[in-house]
Amino acid sequence: MQKKKVVLSGAVIASLLAVSVGCGTKEAASTPGTSAAATPTPAATAAATPAATPTGAADNLKGDFEIQYFVGGYGDAWWKKMVEEFGKLHPNLKIKQSAGPKINDQMQPRWIQGDPPDVVYIDGAGSSEAQMVKDDQLLDITDWFKGAKNTDGKLISDLLLAKPIDYSGKTFTIPLVFGSWGTFYDKAWFKDKGWKTPTDFQSFLEVAKQIKGAGVNPYIYTGMYPYYISGGFLDSAIISENNGDASILKKIEALDPTVFSSDPYKKALKKLEQVRDAGLIDPAFVGINHTDSQMLFLQHKDAFIPNGLWVENEMKANIPQGFTFGFIPSITQDAGKPSVVVPYTSQMAIAKKAKNPEAAKAFVQYIFTEKSAVQWAELSGVPMNLKADLETSKAGSMAKDAAKSFNDKNTIVAPVIAVNKDYEKVRNDALVAFTSKKITADEVIKRLVDVANKAKK
Repeated sequence: MQKKKVVLSGAVIASLLAVSVGCGTKEAASTPGTSAAATPTPAATAAATPAATPTGAADNLKGDFEIQYFVGGYGDAWWKKMVEEFGKLHPNLKIKQSAGPKINDQMQPRWIQGDPPDVVYIDGAGSSEAQMVKDDQLLDITDWFKGAKNTDGKLISDLLLAKPIDYSGKTFTIPLVFGSWGTFYDKAWFKDKGWKTPTDFQSFLEVAKQIKGAGVNPYIYTGMYPYYISGGFLDSAIISENNGDASILKKIEALDPTVFSSDPYKKALKKLEQVRDAGLIDPAFVGINHTDSQMLFLQHKDAFIPNGLWVENEMKANIPQGFTFGFIPSITQDAGKPSVVVPYTSQMAIAKKAKNPEAAKAFVQYIFTEKSAVQWAELSGVPMNLKADLETSKAGSMAKDAAKSFNDKNTIVAPVIAVNKDYEKVRNDALVAFTSKKITADEVIKRLVDVANKAKK
């Protein structure tokens, strides 16, 4: 199913991160795998603490209510707080939290059998918003969302920074998290070594070769989750090679077979090939998961890593003293060309077969408030997809670097897209094979064209 996505303007992102940047702890966004701060609690039941319903408010919510959420780089502190507070407001609800780093895989049989939770946070490995829509698993909230107000009485749609994805005129999800892919490095280490922060592809190659000459692997990514290098390298390269026109990602989303054999796609693969053939990619990437690749990065075994803004919070228990996260939105543009921001969002949705849809809607209305957005920033360290004043929060250097990058009037902001699950797997496998020198760029293109054509049948 083809979806239209909203392109976030540079001004919108700047306003979002500018406020969050005076603000919170840094954190992370949708990432596969276990968070250092996460507490895996699959199917854990949270008993709602009895409390009085707010004065003058009638509480008609009762019965069982189940929430599914992935625990990754953002941790689970915010979720536990939201569930606790929501439970106190609605003491007649018996709330069950199905959560953890592997919750998507654990819950999949229930979704297939038609026994899903009531509300779901779609994020992390094993999840696919596009596939859930295609499989008719999510509730059509088009009409409800148009007038949905949060518990402060404000229209949720007016507060969102990134709008819901348009599925042929229908709405099934609401973006909860806003983040960005990019390339990360240790600013303090680079300063000590005299290595310059790259501003384009040419300067990246130069400093990467210098780093390699010093006996350090320049670049590492997680071969187990190759979409990291797609979001952190390839997607921005495709846009740069398309003369900065980010709409090419929409063609990828629509699985237009011609896009994969186009010059921009070929040139983007050529840049990745240059990095590969120069021996700049740590061979340890093959089969390594995201946290292990991030540990190598933190230990200075590798100098650069493509990742999402969640990475600092996800690894906070393992960050060496003196390590200072630096963020570069893109390293693939030619000299003199603008940087490219490849954003991502993670969604909230209500199951089509929810047993307590009214409680699910009420929970969505509760969490999409400015108060919740501030708490999200404080507990996760990254912005929530909501306009909120975060100036009283504290932000680290990485968030500040991100805000400066997004504030640049020349920055190109790509659309947020949701790709076909079959295509994503073929692309991921092809990228691993390509960066391992097992297949050529032409073979990558053939695989992608084939899966696109197959999806059209």
